[in-house]
Amino acid sequence: MSHVPHGLHEEFPNDHARIHELKTNDKHFVGLTDRYHELNRSIHRVEAEVEPTSEDVLEDMKKKHLALKDEIAAIIAT
Repeated sequence: MSHVPHGLHEEFPNDHARIHELKTNDKHFVGLTDRYHELNRSIHRVEAEVEPTSEDVLEDMKKKHLALKDEIAAIIAT
């Protein structure tokens, strides 16, 4: 991951309308996206060396981030 945090609109550039629809109608999706953005910001802070942590913790954060992205992608695709 780069030192630039990527929001959902950058990750899913062709799905702006679907993301907006889900954010207005699906509380579960909103919760997932909130956790995704929070984790995305945390990873960015660690990679930018603003917030120190161990490599193991960073790796775990990245795995959780990827799992959230996969779950979000599956919902967007339905």
